[in-house]
Amino acid sequence: MSLVDYGPLTSLIGCWQGGDGLDVSPEPETSAENPYHETLVFEAIGEVENAETQVLACLRYHQVVTRKRDEKVFHNESGYLTFDRDTRIVQQSLTIPRGLALVAWGSWEEREQGVRITLDQAEIAQSEFLKSSAKTTDFHHVYEVSGDELHYVEAMTIEIYDDVYRHTDENKLRRVDP
Repeated sequence: MSLVDYGPLTSLIGCWQGGDGLDVSPEPETSAENPYHETLVFEAIGEVENAETQVLACLRYHQVVTRKRDEKVFHNESGYLTFDRDTRIVQQSLTIPRGLALVAWGSWEEREQGVRITLDQAEIAQSEFLKSSAKTTDFHHVYEVSGDELHYVEAMTIEIYDDVYRHTDENKLRRVDP
């Protein structure tokens, strides 16, 4: 049995928590800023093969985001991060209960203090309701890991309220369980 090479994903494995998150989301006449806290868990699950030629090292993740002002969960996401050793591409596939799923991919780089993963291309599938009322047209996600600190910025372009809006989420988390 060989060990799995998770490449840049290795630094994400574990349970992370953070209470400094900020969600900036569209409202009909303006935008809303929602401070939040969250738990984000990355679990190593081994390798998968595609068409007998591609081997992907996989992490499964679950993210639960709770709005500070009312302690209600307003985002619950599950998905996978994969690393292809041959192409050096990192992919993220995710689903959220509102009727959106996507696959994003991009690159990674080692930095002096850790790893930066940049997912800057995506294919997006969404429900008919979202397509007509809040269509997501673009997705970017950047993870920066340095030891037991994780910082991320996620941005989506959404066509909503007869306008185009950039929805962002950003947080800094600490690893609480490796």
